[in-house]
Amino acid sequence: MATRYWIAALPVADDNVAAGKTALWARLQDAISRHSFDTPLYRFTVPDLRPGTLDSLLALSDDLVKSNIFIEGVSHKIRRQIEDLERAGGVEPGTLTVDGVPVDSYLTRFVWDEGKYPVNAPLKETVASIQSQVAKIEDDMKVRVAEYGNVKSQLGAINRKQTGSLAVRDLSNLIKPEDMVTSEHLVTLLSIVPKYSQKDWLSSYESLDTFVFQGRQKSFTRIMSMLSTL
Repeated sequence: MATRYWIAALPVADDNVAAGKTALWARLQDAISRHSFDTPLYRFTVPDLRPGTLDSLLALSDDLVKSNIFIEGVSHKIRRQIEDLERAGGVEPGTLTVDGVPVDSYLTRFVWDEGKYPVNAPLKETVASIQSQVAKIEDDMKVRVAEYGNVKSQLGAINRKQTGSLAVRDLSNLIKPEDMVTSEHLVTLLSIVPKYSQKDWLSSYESLDTFVFQGRQKSFTRIMSMLSTL
């Protein structure tokens, strides 16, 4: 069963922000332990970002709803795609990771990437940057899925030619060049006949057309099919 996480943001009333955060964290741990002693708590550290004005925050709150829906949707697409590929490949479902780190570890040991998202940038720019990164990941996934589909189709075509019905497989290993007669007045035609229809074919093929060269039928029996040249 997947682990569910709740993220709670609490205000720090102390003028000394650092001390206030430490005291608030201790109080939260104490309160939770009284009601649910086996519930682990993790400190989700986020740096002090630039909030901007109240108006900009209100405007951003509407954008955050849309961004959250978009990012969550892309995350689910990636998860489903990975699961589909694992099933198609007969591989046991593995643990999803973020940059090579298990999701649980990534969340419980989260560290803000200041290189990608500078803390001194306006919140609106930070949100736009995150959404842009996710959109790029989605585009890359679409390209890779399309490439995988093309390779899979090509592999399927090769397998059909090698192991499929004689109607679609490569006949170069069954028919030799000397079996094919081509001249100004003659051309070799190939027909695939089920084994159970072999007698009917041999008794009737000469009457298919007035230009059939009688007595020139040659058979190549392969398992349940017969390949004939006229």
